[in-house]
Amino acid sequence: MPNGAVKRQTKSREKILVAAEQLFLRSGFPGTTMDEVAATAGISKQTVYSHFGSKESLFVEVVEAMTGGASQALEQQIGLRERAVPLEPFLLAFARQQLSIVLTPRLMQLRRLVIGEVERFPDLGRALHRQGPQRSIEKLAAVLEEHAGRGALDCADPLAAASYFNWLLMGEPVNRAMLLGDSGIPAEGDLKAHAQESVRIFMAAFRP
Repeated sequence: MPNGAVKRQTKSREKILVAAEQLFLRSGFPGTTMDEVAATAGISKQTVYSHFGSKESLFVEVVEAMTGGASQALEQQIGLRERAVPLEPFLLAFARQQLSIVLTPRLMQLRRLVIGEVERFPDLGRALHRQGPQRSIEKLAAVLEEHAGRGALDCADPLAAASYFNWLLMGEPVNRAMLLGDSGIPAEGDLKAHAQESVRIFMAAFRP
């Protein structure tokens, strides 16, 4: 396929995903039609179907793109190069970045949407967990394992320790935002204080 055609297809696909994300988050899965997606994207309905085949397939791709994008953003902000940084400053930077990336109205709306459709699309909950918290926990576990190997952490099970830290950090603020809506997302200063306290508690448990 010529490069120009590939670029046009890629651009069309991106426009469809942007339009679909907007509509799914606003109206949910049952309340969104492929006609609306096509009109919002400025593309024919036939083109939408040629890219995604069905509304179900489009919905799955939107969810996977949003969750994967958030994980990539965190990894770019706090990359594996940060393993050379002392553990406590690393954890504090990691915690602040994770809170700021995840606790947004857009991603909280996505979580509510997936939970609301978990019976219709059981694989979506697993995809959200795999590309969201599980991916973050596994990346953090690799860092903790290196620090434990250097004696900076008393940690026999880095994966379990990473999971404890993740839910210590994310549990309360995410629960508030999920149940209370955008008004439940803590202010930036409160998130910074929560990140610092989460690190303090974690280090109190795992410091050698």
